[in-house]
Amino acid sequence: MGSDLRLCQHSQTQSCQICALLFASHFIITHFKKHADFAAVHDDEDAAVDRIALGLCTFTLAVALGAVLLLPFSIISNEVLLSFPHNYYIQWLNGSLVHGLWNLIFLFSNLSLVFLMPFAYFFTESEGFAGSKKVSDPAGDARCHWADPAASTDLWEYYLPYLYSCISLFGVLLLLLCTPFGLSTMFAVTGKLLVKPRLLEDLDEQLSCTRLEEAAVSHRISAGKASCWLNLNVELLREQLFAIRSKRRKLELRHRASPWQRNLGYPLAMLGLLALTGISVLIVCFHVLELLLDDAAMPRGIQDAPLGQVSFSIFGSFGAALQVVLIFYLMVSSVVGFYSSPLFTRLLPERQDTPLTKIIGNCVCLLVLSSALPVFSRTLGITRFDLLGDFGRFNWLGNFYIVFLYNMGFAGLTTLCLVKRVSWAVQAELLRALGLHKLPVTRSWPLCKPC
Repeated sequence: MGSDLRLCQHSQTQSCQICALLFASHFIITHFKKHADFAAVHDDEDAAVDRIALGLCTFTLAVALGAVLLLPFSIISNEVLLSFPHNYYIQWLNGSLVHGLWNLIFLFSNLSLVFLMPFAYFFTESEGFAGSKKVSDPAGDARCHWADPAASTDLWEYYLPYLYSCISLFGVLLLLLCTPFGLSTMFAVTGKLLVKPRLLEDLDEQLSCTRLEEAAVSHRISAGKASCWLNLNVELLREQLFAIRSKRRKLELRHRASPWQRNLGYPLAMLGLLALTGISVLIVCFHVLELLLDDAAMPRGIQDAPLGQVSFSIFGSFGAALQVVLIFYLMVSSVVGFYSSPLFTRLLPERQDTPLTKIIGNCVCLLVLSSALPVFSRTLGITRFDLLGDFGRFNWLGNFYIVFLYNMGFAGLTTLCLVKRVSWAVQAELLRALGLHKLPVTRSWPLCKPC
Protein backbone atom coordinates (compact mmCIF):
# COMPACT_ATOMS: atom_id res chain seq x y z
CA MET A 1 0.00 0.00 0.00
CA GLY A 2 2.80 2.38 0.90
CA SER A 3 4.73 1.65 -2.29
CA ASP A 4 1.61 2.21 -4.43
CA LEU A 5 0.98 5.53 -2.69
CA ARG A 6 4.58 6.55 -3.24
CA LEU A 7 4.40 5.67 -6.93
CA CYS A 8 1.21 7.71 -7.25
CA GLN A 9 2.94 10.66 -5.58
CA HIS A 10 5.92 10.28 -7.94
CA SER A 11 3.71 10.31 -11.03
CA GLN A 12 1.77 13.32 -9.76
CA THR A 13 4.96 15.22 -8.98
CA GLN A 14 6.46 14.48 -12.39
CA SER A 15 3.20 15.46 -14.10
CA CYS A 16 3.12 18.80 -12.27
CA GLN A 17 6.74 19.49 -13.15
CA ILE A 18 6.22 18.63 -16.82
CA CYS A 19 3.10 20.79 -17.04
CA ALA A 20 4.89 23.73 -15.43
CA LEU A 21 7.84 23.42 -17.83
CA LEU A 22 5.55 23.16 -20.86
CA PHE A 23 3.58 26.23 -19.78
CA ALA A 24 6.76 28.26 -19.24
CA SER A 25 8.19 27.14 -22.59
CA HIS A 26 5.00 28.00 -24.46
CA PHE A 27 4.94 31.44 -22.85
CA ILE A 28 8.57 32.11 -23.83
CA ILE A 29 8.12 30.98 -27.43
CA THR A 30 4.90 32.92 -27.97
CA HIS A 31 6.63 35.99 -26.54
CA PHE A 32 9.28 35.87 -29.27
CA LYS A 33 7.52 34.22 -32.20
CA LYS A 34 6.51 36.16 -35.26
CA HIS A 35 2.74 36.49 -35.58
CA ALA A 36 2.84 36.11 -39.34
CA ASP A 37 4.21 32.61 -38.94
CA PHE A 38 1.31 31.25 -36.93
CA ALA A 39 -1.60 33.67 -36.73
CA ALA A 40 -1.78 35.11 -40.23
CA VAL A 41 -1.90 31.80 -42.05
CA HIS A 42 -4.85 31.21 -44.32
CA ASP A 43 -4.05 27.77 -45.63
CA ASP A 44 -5.16 24.93 -43.37
CA GLU A 45 -2.21 22.73 -44.26
CA ASP A 46 0.33 25.45 -43.52
CA ALA A 47 -1.45 26.26 -40.26
CA ALA A 48 -1.24 22.60 -39.22
CA VAL A 49 2.49 22.55 -40.02
CA ASP A 50 3.05 25.66 -37.92
CA ARG A 51 1.11 24.22 -34.98
CA ILE A 52 3.08 20.98 -35.10
CA ALA A 53 6.41 22.83 -35.27
CA LEU A 54 5.34 25.12 -32.43
CA GLY A 55 4.43 22.11 -30.29
CA LEU A 56 7.79 20.43 -30.95
CA CYS A 57 9.67 23.64 -30.12
CA THR A 58 7.68 23.99 -26.91
CA PHE A 59 8.53 20.43 -25.90
CA THR A 60 12.24 20.91 -26.70
CA LEU A 61 12.48 24.16 -24.75
CA ALA A 62 10.71 22.46 -21.81
CA VAL A 63 13.37 19.74 -21.89
CA ALA A 64 16.07 22.44 -21.92
CA LEU A 65 14.54 24.14 -18.88
CA GLY A 66 14.28 20.78 -17.15
CA ALA A 67 17.96 20.09 -17.83
CA VAL A 68 18.90 23.44 -16.26
CA LEU A 69 16.84 22.68 -13.15
CA LEU A 70 17.92 19.05 -12.90
CA LEU A 71 21.12 19.41 -10.89
CA PRO A 72 19.87 22.24 -8.60
CA PHE A 73 16.70 20.25 -7.85
CA SER A 74 18.80 17.19 -6.96
CA ILE A 75 21.08 19.18 -4.64
CA ILE A 76 18.15 20.90 -2.90
CA SER A 77 16.32 17.58 -2.53
CA ASN A 78 19.34 16.06 -0.81
CA GLU A 79 19.59 18.95 1.67
CA VAL A 80 15.85 18.84 2.39
CA LEU A 81 16.02 15.12 3.15
CA LEU A 82 19.04 15.72 5.39
CA SER A 83 17.21 18.43 7.32
CA PHE A 84 13.86 16.59 7.58
CA PRO A 85 14.62 12.87 7.36
CA HIS A 86 11.36 11.63 8.91
CA ASN A 87 8.90 14.26 7.74
CA TYR A 88 5.69 12.68 6.43
CA TYR A 89 5.04 15.42 3.88
CA ILE A 90 8.27 14.85 1.96
CA GLN A 91 8.21 11.06 1.79
CA TRP A 92 7.56 11.36 -1.94
CA LEU A 93 10.99 13.00 -2.32
CA ASN A 94 13.57 10.22 -2.63
CA GLY A 95 16.27 8.81 -4.86
CA SER A 96 13.94 6.97 -7.22
CA LEU A 97 12.10 10.18 -8.10
CA VAL A 98 15.33 12.09 -8.78
CA HIS A 99 16.79 9.18 -10.74
CA GLY A 100 13.62 8.99 -12.84
CA LEU A 101 13.87 12.70 -13.65
CA TRP A 102 17.48 12.28 -14.80
CA ASN A 103 16.46 9.40 -17.07
CA LEU A 104 13.53 11.36 -18.50
CA ILE A 105 15.70 14.39 -19.29
CA PHE A 106 18.30 12.18 -20.95
CA LEU A 107 15.67 10.36 -23.02
CA PHE A 108 13.82 13.51 -24.07
CA SER A 109 17.09 15.27 -24.92
CA ASN A 110 17.99 12.43 -27.27
CA LEU A 111 14.55 12.52 -28.85
CA SER A 112 14.58 16.28 -29.32
CA LEU A 113 18.09 16.62 -30.73
CA VAL A 114 18.12 13.55 -32.95
CA PHE A 115 14.50 13.31 -34.13
CA LEU A 116 12.10 16.09 -33.18
CA MET A 117 14.05 19.21 -34.08
CA PRO A 118 15.39 17.92 -37.41
CA PHE A 119 11.86 16.76 -38.25
CA ALA A 120 10.41 20.16 -37.30
CA TYR A 121 12.95 22.01 -39.44
CA PHE A 122 12.61 19.89 -42.58
CA PHE A 123 8.84 19.62 -42.15
CA THR A 124 8.60 23.41 -41.98
CA GLU A 125 10.95 23.93 -44.90
CA SER A 126 9.09 21.46 -47.12
CA GLU A 127 5.48 22.40 -46.35
CA GLY A 128 5.45 25.47 -44.19
CA PHE A 129 5.81 28.15 -46.87
CA ALA A 130 3.33 29.32 -49.42
CA GLY A 131 3.86 27.86 -52.85
CA SER A 132 5.62 24.71 -51.67
CA LYS A 133 4.15 21.40 -52.67
CA LYS A 134 3.97 18.24 -50.68
CA VAL A 135 6.03 15.54 -52.31
CA SER A 136 4.67 12.05 -51.89
CA ASP A 137 6.18 8.79 -52.94
CA PRO A 138 3.64 5.97 -53.08
CA ALA A 139 6.31 3.53 -54.11
CA GLY A 140 8.42 4.58 -51.17
CA ASP A 141 5.44 4.22 -48.83
CA ALA A 142 4.86 0.73 -50.18
CA ARG A 143 8.46 -0.16 -49.50
CA CYS A 144 8.13 0.64 -45.76
CA HIS A 145 8.60 -2.44 -43.58
CA TRP A 146 8.85 -3.21 -39.91
CA ALA A 147 12.24 -2.58 -38.30
CA ASP A 148 14.40 -5.32 -36.96
CA PRO A 149 14.00 -5.54 -33.14
CA ALA A 150 17.72 -6.22 -32.66
CA ALA A 151 18.64 -3.17 -34.73
CA SER A 152 16.16 -1.10 -32.74
CA THR A 153 17.76 -2.28 -29.47
CA ASP A 154 21.24 -1.40 -30.74
CA LEU A 155 19.95 2.03 -31.74
CA TRP A 156 18.63 2.86 -28.27
CA GLU A 157 21.36 1.12 -26.26
CA TYR A 158 24.52 2.02 -28.14
CA TYR A 159 24.26 4.37 -31.09
CA LEU A 160 22.05 7.07 -29.60
CA PRO A 161 24.02 7.28 -26.30
CA TYR A 162 27.23 7.48 -28.33
CA LEU A 163 25.79 10.22 -30.53
CA TYR A 164 24.52 12.08 -27.48
CA SER A 165 27.96 11.69 -25.89
CA CYS A 166 29.46 13.53 -28.87
CA ILE A 167 26.76 16.20 -28.66
CA SER A 168 27.37 16.56 -24.92
CA LEU A 169 31.10 16.93 -25.49
CA PHE A 170 30.37 19.67 -28.03
CA GLY A 171 28.02 21.34 -25.55
CA VAL A 172 30.61 21.21 -22.77
CA LEU A 173 33.24 22.75 -25.06
CA LEU A 174 30.72 25.41 -26.09
CA LEU A 175 30.08 26.18 -22.42
CA LEU A 176 33.83 26.44 -21.86
CA LEU A 177 34.12 29.08 -24.59
CA CYS A 178 30.90 30.98 -23.92
CA THR A 179 30.99 31.21 -20.12
CA PRO A 180 34.15 33.35 -19.72
CA PHE A 181 33.03 35.61 -22.58
CA GLY A 182 29.59 35.89 -20.98
CA LEU A 183 31.10 36.82 -17.61
CA SER A 184 33.03 39.66 -19.25
CA THR A 185 29.90 40.79 -21.10
CA MET A 186 27.83 40.77 -17.90
CA PHE A 187 30.31 43.14 -16.26
CA ALA A 188 30.04 45.52 -19.21
CA VAL A 189 26.24 45.34 -19.35
CA THR A 190 25.95 45.95 -15.60
CA GLY A 191 28.05 49.08 -15.93
CA LYS A 192 25.75 50.40 -18.69
CA LEU A 193 22.39 49.53 -17.12
CA LEU A 194 22.97 50.61 -13.54
CA VAL A 195 23.58 54.18 -12.40
CA LYS A 196 27.12 54.74 -11.22
CA PRO A 197 27.92 56.89 -8.16
CA ARG A 198 28.57 60.57 -8.82
CA LEU A 199 32.24 59.99 -8.02
CA LEU A 200 32.54 57.79 -11.10
CA GLU A 201 30.02 59.42 -13.42
CA ASP A 202 28.80 63.01 -13.81
CA LEU A 203 25.29 62.63 -15.21
CA ASP A 204 24.55 66.36 -14.92
CA GLU A 205 27.35 67.20 -17.31
CA GLN A 206 26.40 64.42 -19.76
CA LEU A 207 22.76 65.49 -19.72
CA SER A 208 23.65 69.15 -20.27
CA CYS A 209 25.92 68.33 -23.21
CA THR A 210 23.28 66.08 -24.76
CA ARG A 211 20.61 68.78 -24.51
CA LEU A 212 22.91 71.33 -26.10
CA GLU A 213 23.72 68.87 -28.89
CA GLU A 214 20.03 68.20 -29.44
CA ALA A 215 19.24 71.93 -29.60
CA ALA A 216 22.08 72.49 -32.09
CA VAL A 217 20.94 69.72 -34.42
CA SER A 218 17.30 70.91 -34.20
CA HIS A 219 18.40 74.44 -35.11
CA ARG A 220 20.34 73.15 -38.13
CA ILE A 221 17.29 71.22 -39.33
CA SER A 222 15.08 74.31 -38.96
CA ALA A 223 17.65 76.49 -40.74
CA GLY A 224 17.95 74.00 -43.59
CA LYS A 225 14.17 73.97 -44.12
CA ALA A 226 13.82 77.76 -43.95
CA SER A 227 16.70 78.63 -46.25
CA CYS A 228 17.17 77.52 -49.80
CA TRP A 229 20.84 78.52 -49.74
CA LEU A 230 21.91 75.80 -47.33
CA ASN A 231 22.43 72.40 -48.93
CA LEU A 232 22.06 70.10 -45.90
CA ASN A 233 21.37 66.42 -45.68
CA VAL A 234 18.13 66.73 -43.71
CA GLU A 235 17.50 62.99 -43.54
CA LEU A 236 20.87 62.36 -41.93
CA LEU A 237 20.25 65.22 -39.51
CA ARG A 238 16.90 63.71 -38.52
CA GLU A 239 18.45 60.32 -37.85
CA GLN A 240 21.09 62.03 -35.76
CA LEU A 241 18.45 63.96 -33.84
CA PHE A 242 16.49 60.77 -33.14
CA ALA A 243 19.64 59.10 -31.73
CA ILE A 244 20.45 62.13 -29.55
CA ARG A 245 16.89 62.27 -28.19
CA SER A 246 17.00 58.58 -27.34
CA LYS A 247 20.28 59.10 -25.50
CA ARG A 248 18.84 62.10 -23.67
CA ARG A 249 15.80 60.14 -22.47
CA LYS A 250 18.02 57.35 -21.14
CA LEU A 251 20.17 59.89 -19.30
CA GLU A 252 17.07 61.52 -17.80
CA LEU A 253 15.82 58.17 -16.51
CA ARG A 254 19.19 57.47 -14.91
CA HIS A 255 19.32 61.01 -13.52
CA ARG A 256 16.03 60.45 -11.69
CA ALA A 257 17.42 57.40 -9.86
CA SER A 258 17.30 57.55 -6.07
CA PRO A 259 20.49 57.93 -3.99
CA TRP A 260 20.12 54.31 -2.84
CA GLN A 261 20.15 53.09 -6.42
CA ARG A 262 23.01 55.40 -7.28
CA ASN A 263 25.29 54.69 -4.32
CA LEU A 264 24.42 51.06 -3.50
CA GLY A 265 23.03 49.41 -6.64
CA TYR A 266 26.12 49.65 -8.83
CA PRO A 267 28.72 48.76 -6.14
CA LEU A 268 26.68 45.82 -4.83
CA ALA A 269 26.05 44.46 -8.32
CA MET A 270 29.71 44.69 -9.30
CA LEU A 271 30.84 43.17 -5.99
CA GLY A 272 28.33 40.34 -6.45
CA LEU A 273 29.60 39.56 -9.95
CA LEU A 274 33.22 39.71 -8.77
CA ALA A 275 32.48 37.47 -5.79
CA LEU A 276 30.63 34.82 -7.81
CA THR A 277 33.29 34.81 -10.52
CA GLY A 278 36.13 34.70 -8.01
CA ILE A 279 34.51 31.86 -6.06
CA SER A 280 34.01 29.89 -9.26
CA VAL A 281 37.66 30.27 -10.22
CA LEU A 282 38.84 29.31 -6.71
CA ILE A 283 36.66 26.19 -6.69
CA VAL A 284 38.01 25.14 -10.08
CA CYS A 285 41.62 25.74 -8.97
CA PHE A 286 41.03 23.67 -5.84
CA HIS A 287 39.48 20.96 -7.99
CA VAL A 288 42.60 20.93 -10.18
CA LEU A 289 44.68 20.16 -7.09
CA GLU A 290 42.25 17.41 -6.15
CA LEU A 291 42.56 15.88 -9.60
CA LEU A 292 46.32 15.69 -9.16
CA LEU A 293 46.12 14.09 -5.71
CA ASP A 294 42.96 11.99 -5.63
CA ASP A 295 41.29 9.84 -8.29
CA ALA A 296 37.93 10.24 -6.53
CA ALA A 297 37.76 13.83 -7.81
CA MET A 298 37.15 12.57 -11.33
CA PRO A 299 33.55 12.89 -12.51
CA ARG A 300 31.77 9.57 -12.52
CA GLY A 301 28.32 8.18 -13.03
CA ILE A 302 26.20 6.20 -10.60
CA GLN A 303 23.02 4.22 -11.08
CA ASP A 304 21.44 4.99 -7.70
CA ALA A 305 21.02 8.32 -5.94
CA PRO A 306 21.81 8.00 -2.21
CA LEU A 307 19.87 11.10 -1.19
CA GLY A 308 19.55 12.21 2.40
CA GLN A 309 22.70 10.47 3.66
CA VAL A 310 25.46 13.06 3.42
CA SER A 311 25.75 16.63 2.20
CA PHE A 312 27.54 17.22 -1.09
CA SER A 313 29.32 20.27 0.35
CA ILE A 314 31.75 20.52 3.23
CA PHE A 315 29.91 23.68 4.33
CA GLY A 316 26.56 21.92 4.65
CA SER A 317 23.38 23.62 3.54
CA PHE A 318 25.13 26.95 2.96
CA GLY A 319 27.61 25.30 0.61
CA ALA A 320 24.80 23.50 -1.21
CA ALA A 321 22.92 26.78 -1.66
CA LEU A 322 26.11 28.37 -2.99
CA GLN A 323 26.50 25.52 -5.46
CA VAL A 324 22.97 26.09 -6.76
CA VAL A 325 23.63 29.83 -7.14
CA LEU A 326 26.90 29.17 -8.99
CA ILE A 327 25.24 26.68 -11.35
CA PHE A 328 22.55 29.19 -12.31
CA TYR A 329 25.14 31.97 -12.56
CA LEU A 330 27.35 29.98 -14.92
CA MET A 331 24.35 28.97 -17.03
CA VAL A 332 23.20 32.59 -17.38
CA SER A 333 26.76 33.62 -18.22
CA SER A 334 27.06 30.95 -20.89
CA VAL A 335 23.76 32.03 -22.51
CA VAL A 336 24.86 35.69 -22.44
CA GLY A 337 28.22 34.76 -23.93
CA PHE A 338 26.59 32.57 -26.57
CA TYR A 339 24.30 35.32 -27.86
CA SER A 340 27.04 37.96 -27.56
CA SER A 341 29.59 36.04 -29.63
CA PRO A 342 29.97 37.14 -33.26
CA LEU A 343 29.17 33.64 -34.55
CA PHE A 344 25.73 33.41 -32.92
CA THR A 345 24.58 37.02 -32.72
CA ARG A 346 22.18 36.51 -35.62
CA LEU A 347 20.36 33.82 -33.63
CA LEU A 348 19.32 36.33 -30.96
CA PRO A 349 15.50 36.26 -30.86
CA GLU A 350 13.51 39.46 -31.18
CA ARG A 351 10.24 40.12 -29.41
CA GLN A 352 7.24 39.25 -31.61
CA ASP A 353 9.51 39.16 -34.68
CA THR A 354 11.34 35.81 -34.64
CA PRO A 355 10.64 33.46 -37.57
CA LEU A 356 9.94 29.81 -36.96
CA THR A 357 13.24 28.52 -38.34
CA LYS A 358 15.17 30.80 -35.99
CA ILE A 359 13.05 29.58 -33.05
CA ILE A 360 13.98 26.00 -33.96
CA GLY A 361 17.67 26.96 -34.06
CA ASN A 362 17.43 28.67 -30.68
CA CYS A 363 15.72 25.66 -29.13
CA VAL A 364 18.46 23.34 -30.41
CA CYS A 365 21.27 25.59 -29.14
CA LEU A 366 19.68 26.09 -25.73
CA LEU A 367 19.08 22.35 -25.37
CA VAL A 368 22.71 21.58 -26.24
CA LEU A 369 23.92 24.09 -23.64
CA SER A 370 21.48 23.10 -20.90
CA SER A 371 21.86 19.34 -21.32
CA ALA A 372 25.63 19.75 -20.93
CA LEU A 373 25.22 21.82 -17.74
CA PRO A 374 25.22 18.85 -15.28
CA VAL A 375 28.36 17.41 -16.90
CA PHE A 376 29.92 20.88 -17.03
CA SER A 377 29.27 21.55 -13.32
CA ARG A 378 30.53 18.14 -12.18
CA THR A 379 33.62 18.26 -14.40
CA LEU A 380 34.65 21.63 -12.93
CA GLY A 381 33.99 20.49 -9.37
CA ILE A 382 31.29 23.11 -8.79
CA THR A 383 29.30 20.32 -7.11
CA ARG A 384 30.09 16.85 -5.79
CA PHE A 385 26.76 15.44 -6.90
CA ASP A 386 27.65 12.52 -9.16
CA LEU A 387 26.02 12.13 -12.56
CA LEU A 388 23.01 9.84 -12.56
CA GLY A 389 21.84 7.41 -15.21
CA ASP A 390 23.20 7.73 -18.72
CA PHE A 391 24.72 11.16 -18.03
CA GLY A 392 27.66 9.35 -16.44
CA ARG A 393 28.20 6.91 -19.30
CA PHE A 394 30.15 9.34 -21.48
CA ASN A 395 33.52 7.77 -22.33
CA TRP A 396 35.49 11.00 -22.23
CA LEU A 397 34.58 11.61 -18.57
CA GLY A 398 37.10 8.95 -17.53
CA ASN A 399 39.98 10.57 -19.40
CA PHE A 400 42.16 12.39 -16.87
CA TYR A 401 43.89 14.60 -19.43
CA ILE A 402 40.64 15.86 -20.93
CA VAL A 403 39.17 16.69 -17.51
CA PHE A 404 42.40 18.27 -16.27
CA LEU A 405 42.92 20.42 -19.37
CA TYR A 406 39.25 21.41 -19.29
CA ASN A 407 39.57 22.70 -15.72
CA MET A 408 42.78 24.53 -16.52
CA GLY A 409 41.22 26.08 -19.62
CA PHE A 410 38.19 27.33 -17.71
CA ALA A 411 40.31 28.81 -14.91
CA GLY A 412 42.70 30.47 -17.36
CA LEU A 413 40.07 31.90 -19.71
CA THR A 414 37.86 33.17 -16.89
CA THR A 415 40.79 34.80 -15.08
CA LEU A 416 42.00 36.39 -18.31
CA CYS A 417 38.57 37.82 -19.17
CA LEU A 418 38.04 39.03 -15.60
CA VAL A 419 41.43 40.76 -15.35
CA LYS A 420 41.00 42.29 -18.79
CA ARG A 421 37.52 43.63 -18.03
CA VAL A 422 38.46 44.95 -14.57
CA SER A 423 41.67 46.57 -15.86
CA TRP A 424 39.76 48.32 -18.64
CA ALA A 425 37.15 49.53 -16.18
CA VAL A 426 39.80 50.85 -13.78
CA GLN A 427 41.63 52.57 -16.64
CA ALA A 428 38.43 54.23 -17.86
CA GLU A 429 37.53 55.45 -14.38
CA LEU A 430 41.05 56.81 -13.79
CA LEU A 431 40.84 58.75 -17.04
CA ARG A 432 37.46 60.07 -15.99
CA ALA A 433 38.69 61.00 -12.51
CA LEU A 434 41.71 62.84 -13.93
CA GLY A 435 39.56 64.63 -16.48
CA LEU A 436 41.48 63.22 -19.44
CA HIS A 437 38.27 62.04 -21.07
CA LYS A 438 37.39 65.74 -21.68
CA LEU A 439 40.31 66.25 -24.04
CA PRO A 440 39.18 67.58 -27.44
CA VAL A 441 38.60 64.90 -30.03
CA THR A 442 38.33 65.62 -33.74
CA ARG A 443 34.83 64.71 -34.92
CA SER A 444 33.57 64.65 -38.46
CA TRP A 445 30.00 65.78 -39.13
CA PRO A 446 28.97 64.70 -42.63
CA LEU A 447 25.88 66.86 -42.53
CA CYS A 448 26.20 68.47 -45.96
CA LYS A 449 25.48 66.66 -49.18
CA PRO A 450 28.57 65.92 -51.22
CA CYS A 451 29.08 68.06 -54.29
